[in-house]
Amino acid sequence: MAEAQSGEVNAPEFGSVEEAFLVLEAPLLAYALRLLKEPAMAQDVVQEAFMRLHTEFESVRDPRRWLYRTVHNLALNQHRRDRKVVPLHPPAAEPSASDIDLTDPELLPDEQIARLENIGLVRLSLKTLDERSRELVRLKFTEGLSYKEMSEHTGLSVSNIGYLLHHALKTIEAELAKSGVIS
Repeated sequence: MAEAQSGEVNAPEFGSVEEAFLVLEAPLLAYALRLLKEPAMAQDVVQEAFMRLHTEFESVRDPRRWLYRTVHNLALNQHRRDRKVVPLHPPAAEPSASDIDLTDPELLPDEQIARLENIGLVRLSLKTLDERSRELVRLKFTEGLSYKEMSEHTGLSVSNIGYLLHHALKTIEAELAKSGVIS
């Protein structure tokens, strides 16, 4: 009975870690690269995910889903570690932690840290969007442009901007829900 159950657990898609590797390595690398923007880190994260799958394979019901979730979590962990490293020259396109107003006397130190962590998770969720959607979110929420102004800037119709922005925000919302920032 245990053999039948363990066979049923992984039989629908992959019979071994090797099969999963052959099918999923490339798409997982692409996913990790979208999250991390650094090929070496993306490779490390995917390699670590497959190493973990190797030790957990018999108990994993859906290797594809498990691997994507593991890569996502490892990328988040990497992002958190990277946040602890303060670059000498932060990228001009993204505000640094020092640009965020934490001087509110109402915020306790742990609340300030939680706020910074949530901002980091929002930034990470933004990186999952395609370039055009990221630009629309930036124009709307950083630049404060109206849909009409965004239309003039991008050449897209106002209704198309509304549609694309709606879907971008839904994607961000789903990513933040996965991360536990919102429920």
